[in-house]
Amino acid sequence: MGPDERAEALAHMADNELDVLVVGGGIVGAGVALDAVSRGLSVGLIEARDFAAGTSSRSSKLIHGGLRYLEQLDFELVREALTERGLLLGRLAPHLVRPVPFLFPFQKHWERGYIGAGVTLYDILALTGRSTRGLPAHRHLSRSGALRVFPALRRDAFAGAIQYWDAQVDDARYVLMVLRTAATYGARIASRAQAVGFLREGEHVTGARVQDLETGHEIDVRAQQVVNAAGVWTDDIQEMVGGRGQIHVSASKGIHLVVPRDRIQASSGMILRTEKSVLFVIPWGRHWIIGTTDTPWNLDKAHPAASRADIDYVLDHINAVLRVPLTRDDVEGVYAGLRPLLSGESDETSKLSREHTVAHPVPGLVLIAGGKYTTYRVMAKDAVDAVVHGLDGKIPESVTDRVPLVGADGFAALWNQRHTIARDAGLHVSRVVHLLRRYGSLIDDLLELMRERPDLKEPVTGSGDYLRAEIVYAATSEGARHLDDVLSRRTRISFETWDRGIAAAEEAAELIAEPLGWNEEQIKREVEYYRKRIEAERAAQEQENDHEADAVQHGAPDIVPEATPKLPQVKS
Repeated sequence: MGPDERAEALAHMADNELDVLVVGGGIVGAGVALDAVSRGLSVGLIEARDFAAGTSSRSSKLIHGGLRYLEQLDFELVREALTERGLLLGRLAPHLVRPVPFLFPFQKHWERGYIGAGVTLYDILALTGRSTRGLPAHRHLSRSGALRVFPALRRDAFAGAIQYWDAQVDDARYVLMVLRTAATYGARIASRAQAVGFLREGEHVTGARVQDLETGHEIDVRAQQVVNAAGVWTDDIQEMVGGRGQIHVSASKGIHLVVPRDRIQASSGMILRTEKSVLFVIPWGRHWIIGTTDTPWNLDKAHPAASRADIDYVLDHINAVLRVPLTRDDVEGVYAGLRPLLSGESDETSKLSREHTVAHPVPGLVLIAGGKYTTYRVMAKDAVDAVVHGLDGKIPESVTDRVPLVGADGFAALWNQRHTIARDAGLHVSRVVHLLRRYGSLIDDLLELMRERPDLKEPVTGSGDYLRAEIVYAATSEGARHLDDVLSRRTRISFETWDRGIAAAEEAAELIAEPLGWNEEQIKREVEYYRKRIEAERAAQEQENDHEADAVQHGAPDIVPEATPKLPQVKS
């Protein structure tokens, strides 16, 4: 998925009718592309920005059943999600999805029975699915036992606790691996390619008018079926067919804080009940991720802004149970994302549905919306099942429950060989562990890069744990088109460093300049655009409310223009 492959993908989509065109490069769109192509269909996917640039890179980074949905008696949603959790851990992506323990403290002794019953049911539902890998069963802890696991807790803040297990993932990296898997089976995939209108023959949608945002060039992409997997942009895409949508999506904003690992002394994650939802404290390498909020959002969907009120809300709730409170000075990173929730009768986004819906508003167009990250594969299957009804001929059933993602095959053996790999490559074993957990068996690609260029073995200045080879690889093989793609999604430098990646920006831009064909002017422009975006985000986080934060962050540029002039728009 390098620059040449992107160009070839757009050329192919312009010259050939597809069976399926997917609009949207988040987790659901990626899943649809993989499901469709693995059934033998010809597939194209376009994404207006970078892959996973929206919701799918800004989640809590959990693969979980949703313990709180048991309280809402949504047993089937939880069972389905836990089944998917087992598949991801054991078969589909063991290199990307990892177990993580959570402590669930309670304040009243009577809550032990209530919460314990819920967590017991959670474990039982996990066993009833087709899980191929079990997690440890939950365990009850006294106050003293809980403090041994989570010494940072205030002793008077809880009466006891239960510890249970779920799983976590780097959400943006996972999306990328799904897309790369789809590409290996023949899907044509392009980012920075926006659907600006639908092609129509009468009422029938026959494809989309697509603009290459890097050049301004437009093409007609013809397809027998188009799938709208645009998440919080679902209603906007529906308007292109005259507003005849059957799905309406509300956006709910959730923000997360990132703090250094040493600021909270604990060997487990934690989950807390709040008046609106739940708050997670999630181990994340050298950091903790703390979140999330759940508030309605009807402003800029591309760049949801975290306000001072959001940050204070999270800090207030976590500090209610910590022995040593966190302050704003402890926050090294902040990110905000939007959940696409199916609109219902409730005025509160926390009560809207997390289940997904598939609709066929006009012939040739399928809409998929709602759901949760963990169940993306089921959502994709349902969407392609709807597509199949509009295609001639017999199409096979979904096989994605048996198709491991790229990097999964051979991962277990490579993990066992990590010390040998480190010795042979001249790397510390911690570097190899880092690479295996991000690339799985694709680590060979990175090691080959480092053999050819030993300077790529070194970390990028100011990046923490990310190697120079990873930056180059992002541009040559992972579809990165701009500096922000690399610092915010191919790596997590943008929220894992105190300066939000500013110190790493110039070196990273110089590393990706050659594979992307940038000149010195473009390198400077990329760095400057990145700095402006970080400045706008930081300024927004000082504003008191959503409207003020949005107004400030709106000033940050989105797409970095190429140094070369735009090509004229032509009709294909």
